[in-house]
Amino acid sequence: LKALEAHKVKQLVFSSTAAVYGDAKSQPIREDAPLKPASPYGETKLAIERMLHWWAQASGARFVSLRYFNAAGAKASGEIGEDHQNETHLIPIILQAALGKRESVSIFGDDYPTKDGTCIRDYIHVEDLAEAHLLALRYLEEGGDSTVFNLGGSKGISVKEVIETAAEVTNRYFKVTIAPRRSGDPAELVASSEKARSMLKWEPQKTSIRQIIEDAWSWHRSHPDGYRKS
Repeated sequence: LKALEAHKVKQLVFSSTAAVYGDAKSQPIREDAPLKPASPYGETKLAIERMLHWWAQASGARFVSLRYFNAAGAKASGEIGEDHQNETHLIPIILQAALGKRESVSIFGDDYPTKDGTCIRDYIHVEDLAEAHLLALRYLEEGGDSTVFNLGGSKGISVKEVIETAAEVTNRYFKVTIAPRRSGDPAELVASSEKARSMLKWEPQKTSIRQIIEDAWSWHRSHPDGYRKS
């Protein structure tokens, strides 16, 4: 923020997260839901959101905080995809298993109060996410006030459903194991994205979990070792 001040930057689009809500009691989650992070990740994102609020108050700057739900997928052309060292995201982990790059996929808890006992999440295609950033910047450039927006597909998909869809898309067998729950994992996180649709005129185009996995699979097949040379 000091660097922004030094360079007279007065508009900012911030990547936040649905983790600021913690274990939300009401689904789908609206932007005015209680903010009760259940993890250090969510707590630090919320701390930055609060810093942005006071920065804007003190400097006259404006910001948009985009609370991502589960960003996934890849560029449809297969040129750009998701490549983390020490991968922690569900869909890349599944696809790595389908490629034989890891021994199995772990489901962390199958005893949640959900339709099949596994956690439910809201997946958003990375191309729809990118479009929301452009619209958020346009909103600020046109004089919009500082605010926050949820970004999700507004559909709840369970871990088991993601695994089953990935098995269909890849047409490959991979081992699935049940592991203990992870601390801080809410049973369900589903976005209400109506505010973004209304104020930003955002219309996500790829809300199908199958489409998200198909695009991710296209990239992972052509980059089995990520961006590293084989």
